[in-house]
Amino acid sequence: MTHTVHARIEGALAMIGFGSIGRGVLPLIERHIGFDRERFTVIEPSGEFAHLLRDHGIRHVQVALTAENFAEVLRGLFPEGKGMIVNLSVDVDSIELMKLAQEIGVQYIDTVVEPWPGFYFGSTLPNAERTNYPLRERVRELGKAYVGGPTAVSCCGANPGMVSWLLKEALLRLAADTGVTADPQGREDWAGLMQGLGVKGIHIAERDTQVSGKAKPLGVFVNTWSVDGLLSEGYQPAELGWGTHEKRLPRDGYAFDHGPGYAIWIDRPGADTRVRSWCPGVGPQYGLVITHNEALSIPDYYTVWDKDRAVYRPTCHYAYHPSNDAVLSLYEMNGAGVRQPEQHILTVEEITDGGDDLGVFLYGHAKGAMWYGSRLSCEEARALAPYQNATGMQVTSAVLAAMVWAAENPNEGFVEADEMDHVRCLEVQRPYLGRIECHYTDWTPLQNRINSFAEDRDDSDTWQFVNFLAV
Repeated sequence: MTHTVHARIEGALAMIGFGSIGRGVLPLIERHIGFDRERFTVIEPSGEFAHLLRDHGIRHVQVALTAENFAEVLRGLFPEGKGMIVNLSVDVDSIELMKLAQEIGVQYIDTVVEPWPGFYFGSTLPNAERTNYPLRERVRELGKAYVGGPTAVSCCGANPGMVSWLLKEALLRLAADTGVTADPQGREDWAGLMQGLGVKGIHIAERDTQVSGKAKPLGVFVNTWSVDGLLSEGYQPAELGWGTHEKRLPRDGYAFDHGPGYAIWIDRPGADTRVRSWCPGVGPQYGLVITHNEALSIPDYYTVWDKDRAVYRPTCHYAYHPSNDAVLSLYEMNGAGVRQPEQHILTVEEITDGGDDLGVFLYGHAKGAMWYGSRLSCEEARALAPYQNATGMQVTSAVLAAMVWAAENPNEGFVEADEMDHVRCLEVQRPYLGRIECHYTDWTPLQNRINSFAEDRDDSDTWQFVNFLAV
């Protein structure tokens, strides 16, 4: 089968980390990116999949990057200052890697702003400082020092990443369906379009229905993607972009006392904070308010300003329903108060059915609510490329799109997915996304209450966040 080569990496290519996402990205790079195989290096400490790298003819450096050794290891791979770093690791400080990439003159991509070990668990930091807001603000501030430098794409997988591109398509679809003429050319135009359409908020609404033929064992955390990744972000405080239409903070909710103030945090783990949400196929569902960069970047990008006053901003947060095995694993872990002694990522072969629906759920506009996104089955993902399940495929194809965009736009400095060309990125990614679907619904968060209990709600304004929150 012939595949389109979208771009070429001039110089060396280094991938940090080789978990489920790294393994899934590899065949996509081989299909769609031109590169020098002798200068492609994967850096990771376990060696568990060294045989796979040997089969693909990729050099393997088996080492854990630390604050003491990362600069030396990476500098040695880019002696002439050309190439790209693709960071798919955990416990390696993204900001330090970004600075190094600028110094040595190479492009950089990651899927999350990752700190050195000690930030997620056992930290002495106040909870407000364990959120993604201060991490993102550090990246944005750092980017001001490297305007026009080598492109560094911060936080670009499926979400954060792809969902920002889908959001722009969704806004154009909503505009067309409501008779609004739209041709946004820049950030202010996009923010004005969202405001004009009356969008009050956005859920990054996801439902993972992938199942194994074997029951989850006790004492094992089972997931369809990185267990460490889910637990790291899941046990940060819940966090969300805070819309200008919101009347009051939720219980245990706090505004940040520094920076632009586009977000709030809730003093409980995101993996134990539920909201009412909606996805196609299942309809109404619970989602978890796990902190993600897109919950911050989207409301920041779509803020409408009157001088220094925000006159419009949407509420935005993740509303994630993981696979059933992951839900059981979280329930078991929260009950025990300690991590399970074992963890397991379901392989492509183990998954017998299901898929992943991942999209943007826009609410409060003239048509009520709208879900727009990717619906991909595991069977489709298996047929599309090796080493994939449905969840991973949405991430790996977004990483590919980010690599192509960075190679085609090599001197853009620090960028997030909201600032990239969504048309070009989705052009690269779309063949791997299954069905892109649009669904309108008359559901609201005030519907479907089984019995009447005391609860914090606002019947006078359907789309207040307190009506979604189900803690």
